[in-house]
Amino acid sequence: MSDAAQPTAAEVRAAAEAVKTALDHHLAAVERRTGDDDAAVYDAFNALAAAAEFYDELLYDRYDEVTPFEIPGVSDSLPPYTGPEEPNALSVLIRRDYAVVEPPRLLAQAQRIADLDQDDRGGSAAVVGSSVHAALGVLFGEYEPDEIASRHAEFGLEEGDSTLWVTAAEELPEAGEWLGAPFDDADPQLVVCRFDVSAVFDEDEPDEEPARLDPV
Repeated sequence: MSDAAQPTAAEVRAAAEAVKTALDHHLAAVERRTGDDDAAVYDAFNALAAAAEFYDELLYDRYDEVTPFEIPGVSDSLPPYTGPEEPNALSVLIRRDYAVVEPPRLLAQAQRIADLDQDDRGGSAAVVGSSVHAALGVLFGEYEPDEIASRHAEFGLEEGDSTLWVTAAEELPEAGEWLGAPFDDADPQLVVCRFDVSAVFDEDEPDEEPARLDPV
């Protein structure tokens, strides 16, 4: 940022005061909360996160300094649950990302599956060839997603991020109702529980210091 665009000392001070005010409001909301998913606490938390982030930006632009704390923003958390108290139905939404790191291994495994299928049915086997697209179709057509997750390295895949959402509903949708757009109706406010796996969580953990031997 250029000197002309830098915030003034007064603006930085005002941002710091806004953080103090947001802290007070958050504590007051926590003290008055009526349950684990109190909307007032959620709103106060987001206001505190926004105020802290703004102050951190101004502090850096003006003084080239940062704060020693980090508050996760709204994108890192779910909104309060607003679904049915006693759900009669639920949906399990799963996303798993993979990188194709060893295409030859993937192709070989897919061709092996196709060859075995030929032996079972008789006739000529499908030829996967050099098509990763075809190999993935064969692989996921043969194995359940959970088995692929547990054996991904065998298939030339490398795990990326994954998440599992369990959402509540009053009743099951009609048969075939959502098949055209299965994930469009995923509502974070209906999430009963959520489980995330990501390398970013490992990066946040402090590195362990190497063990030291005491002098003899």
